[in-house]
Amino acid sequence: MLSAAHTWSLTAIAIASSIALLWVFGRFSNRERVARAKRQVRAQLYAMRLYGGEPALIFRAQKQLLIWNARYLALMLPAAAIALVPGILLFMELDNLYGHRPLAAGESAIVTAGFSGSADLRTFEPMLEGRGVIVETPAVRLPDRHEACWRVRALHSESGSMLRRRVSLRGTVRWIEVSCPAARIRVFGYGMNWLVWFLAVSLVTALVVSRLGIPALRL
Repeated sequence: MLSAAHTWSLTAIAIASSIALLWVFGRFSNRERVARAKRQVRAQLYAMRLYGGEPALIFRAQKQLLIWNARYLALMLPAAAIALVPGILLFMELDNLYGHRPLAAGESAIVTAGFSGSADLRTFEPMLEGRGVIVETPAVRLPDRHEACWRVRALHSESGSMLRRRVSLRGTVRWIEVSCPAARIRVFGYGMNWLVWFLAVSLVTALVVSRLGIPALRL
């Protein structure tokens, strides 16, 4: 499992991300129309409970519930579109940081390099020997994908941290990816996937901040 520092830093990022997301939805959504849609959704739910013995009225309430739910989601689309790309980039980076751990001493991993279309894969050799790892196998070249793979082994525990899971480069070698082992963060003494903890903290933060009634962070 990763260290407690990883857990605390992920928690801070989750809190900040949740607050930022609330601001985006509050800033780029029509608050009056959103509030009306939410009221109508609640009203139709109450109507379904109130008219439990009237099939015609229940059917009407269900129809209106679907309509107002669709309107509510449509009102959320502009803000969701704005948050989509930054959210994807954030999740990719968080997965690199918290979803995988560095190689331990003696552990092996597959290093894959992506090349530009003009690169000659037959003459390329990896420059990894000086990074605390040794190359265990010859290159497996995939010309149709412009990629090549090697198996490497870490010499000591610190050497694994020198290889990031994915690194973007320029020139002949466009990127390098390392098949680092999966990691779990420590939460109250138990191992947990980083995404589960991130979503849990984000949800709690959103609920707490929403109850504070801050205008800029309220839908």
